[in-house]
Amino acid sequence: MGNVWKNRITDLLECDYPIILGPMRLITLGSMAACISNAGGFGVIGASGLSREKLVEEIKLARSLTNKPIGINIPVYRSNAQDAVEVSIEMGIKTVYTSAGNPARFIDKIKSAGLKVIHKVSSLEMARKAESAGVDAVVAMGYEAGGHIGREGITTFCLIPVIAQSLKIPVIASGGIGDANGLIAALALGAEGVEIGTRFVATNECPVPPFFKESLCAAGLTSTVVLGKEAMPIRVLKNTITEQAAGIGEAKTDQVMAQQGDVLYVAEGGNKHTAVMPCGQVAGLINDVSSVNDVLSKMINGTKSVLDVLNKTTSGGRL
Repeated sequence: MGNVWKNRITDLLECDYPIILGPMRLITLGSMAACISNAGGFGVIGASGLSREKLVEEIKLARSLTNKPIGINIPVYRSNAQDAVEVSIEMGIKTVYTSAGNPARFIDKIKSAGLKVIHKVSSLEMARKAESAGVDAVVAMGYEAGGHIGREGITTFCLIPVIAQSLKIPVIASGGIGDANGLIAALALGAEGVEIGTRFVATNECPVPPFFKESLCAAGLTSTVVLGKEAMPIRVLKNTITEQAAGIGEAKTDQVMAQQGDVLYVAEGGNKHTAVMPCGQVAGLINDVSSVNDVLSKMINGTKSVLDVLNKTTSGGRL
């Protein structure tokens, strides 16, 4: 795949490339995390929706498949957050990846155990609070990302440079990134790594139903919709069930989302018409299902041709 990269994110995560698996509830479990880490990225197990025993099981599975580091994503607001923190410490996980809440709630416990902490944010204010709380890096997530997103509506292209210029800790870009061009663009904006979720759904190894991968590959740039904008915004693929939810009015949608959560979540059943499928706008760039290794290889190796084009453009003309 080429030489390993080196910056603050690869040093922090002990991986070859600063490409992180975006955590997805009941999808990015042990086997998926191991695949990403084996390919040179950083695999993350999503603890959301897992019992203490199930999380231990998934960590053990990942370790049976790779000897490279993996992380655990812990949504702070979830009822199992405390258990997930304790399991991460007990199982010797080196990096915890917090989201959906204030990292200060668990930071002392995590840091005193010697673990690193990455926190996901969607605004400059949240990023500054996370840095003040003592996190080691932030994931800055633009509004075009899939799954649960911020309420601010700030896109990746504007969010990353502002946060990167304002913080001393490294920034990981999330939202709208799915190929070598996106990776280079994120780095040019000041990020030192990228988080990728949607592109990794369209891989052979991702444990989601075939209809999800097929729907994703057939999707265009306008094939997603944001539900629950005032409660817990979530960007998903449009289908029969999400069109119905979007049509019942914003306040009612928020109420349903808050009460029922992910009852029709794709990892728990349904079909292409009835399952809620988290997906980013980057689906419009995805046309095929391939292996995790191929996705990462194309992304890393493709950066050279992107840079060659930029070098020719900038070295041959006058400013």
